[in-house]
Amino acid sequence: MLMKKEREEICAYSKKLVEDNLTKGTAGNISIINREFNYIAITPSGMNYLELKPEDIVVIDMSKNIIEGNRKPSSECDLHIYMYKLRDSINSVVHTHSIYCTVLASMKQTIKPVHYVLADVGAAEVPISPYHTYGTKELAKSVYNTIGECNACLMENHGIITVGKSLNAAYGLAATCEWVSEIQWKCLCAGTPNYLSKNEIDVVIDKFKSYGQKEELNKSKNYFS
Repeated sequence: MLMKKEREEICAYSKKLVEDNLTKGTAGNISIINREFNYIAITPSGMNYLELKPEDIVVIDMSKNIIEGNRKPSSECDLHIYMYKLRDSINSVVHTHSIYCTVLASMKQTIKPVHYVLADVGAAEVPISPYHTYGTKELAKSVYNTIGECNACLMENHGIITVGKSLNAAYGLAATCEWVSEIQWKCLCAGTPNYLSKNEIDVVIDKFKSYGQKEELNKSKNYFS
């Protein structure tokens, strides 16, 4: 089986998406790339995450050709492929329709630094790309042109995408963004949020470079996952 380890990891994190309330039903998708061959292991379209098996995960190339697998791959293949074209350091992509991220995306709001842990995305705020129909190259190109150096991007009236050096890192960012989005939304409901400045977030970004254990450098801070 090609990319056996990666397919097993995707199955485990797909279940975690549901258990951590980061998605509902069959919404969202996960992938990991093998940079040596430029093969991508990606979740199948429209299947129950709790029932996924490694053989259900589809291996495609950068042109969306199916290399191995009997399932139809995710409808968002283009979105994942464009993220892998963005930076060579990106080895995994997570896309969710988590509630509070989607609330902000549906209000055309970026995720702002209402809490210092947002620094984990590598920027002072998470940008938002304009609305395009799901599963289209237009959406993929829009996110590609919007995300910049950030490791996360909201999609207007849709959800969020996060990227990382590992699936653990990308997943951790999805959880962090959802938590910060919930805090931001509740602050907006209560009054006027006190956002940290870019300089304050830049200090935290720098501190995060030496946070945690050396053997876990490919992980996000995983505060909430």
